[in-house]
Amino acid sequence: MKRRNYSVLTIKNYLHRVTRFISWAAVPIELVSSVEVEEYISVLLEKNMAPHTINCHLTSIRGFYDYLDDEGDLSLKNPVARGMMLREPHPLPRYLRDNDVELFLNSVPPGRDRAMFMLMLRCGLRVQEVANLTLDVIDYRRSRILVKSGKGAKDRVVYISNDAAVALAEYLRKRSKTRERKVFLVQKGRRRGKPISVRAIQNRIELYSRKSGVHVSCHRLRHTMATQLLNSGADLVSIQELLGHTRIKTTQRYSKISNIKVQRDYFKAMEIVMNGTVNGPKKLNKKV
Repeated sequence: MKRRNYSVLTIKNYLHRVTRFISWAAVPIELVSSVEVEEYISVLLEKNMAPHTINCHLTSIRGFYDYLDDEGDLSLKNPVARGMMLREPHPLPRYLRDNDVELFLNSVPPGRDRAMFMLMLRCGLRVQEVANLTLDVIDYRRSRILVKSGKGAKDRVVYISNDAAVALAEYLRKRSKTRERKVFLVQKGRRRGKPISVRAIQNRIELYSRKSGVHVSCHRLRHTMATQLLNSGADLVSIQELLGHTRIKTTQRYSKISNIKVQRDYFKAMEIVMNGTVNGPKKLNKKV
């Protein structure tokens, strides 16, 4: 996985899932069959795991057996068949309405937390990308940030809105003097001055979610940015670039949830349709 340039987090997750399966299996790994895998799926379902999470476990296990076959000199039949994957629901991305955004941000005082959340809301950064952000990639002169090794180990450029730039500048002015290059640091406790973790960022947003009464998450802020850009007339391809989506199909999901342009087009066209329907018979009657 390292040779294939997988991220540290992805490798960690794969190892965790494979280790968990091996610890559960009652037979040696070379004797595992589809029967054991199906039993394991039932165990995960009993733990109320989501279909997507279970499929991640199956993907990890299948990858492990592919490795044993390709590089481990073990001629094994992969016990994870393609048809074992669970059917996943595809809910539309959830976003915050404008009044909820205002309510949430009003609960967050200026400083580190507000700067982190603004980068998700205005720049579309993922929580991992916020945690990994370094000082050298912020270009205030051009109002942009270079996101290095984002999801899929891809670099991309995002742009900083004025309010996000102000929030970030306010935090950096108060940031403790340190040689640490990561932007966002722990502010209290024994880890003070160390880079903040993904889980710590998630904990902070959960805190303000409870304070404001607005159901919000790190990813929901990113969804909100995409929806707002779409409703303001931004091109889908541009939004795809900003979010770092590999496939345009992923970005197109946003056009299904709150596309005001579609709403405007519908009522404009429907007005023409209705006028045509109403006026048509009147003209006909006059001729008769």
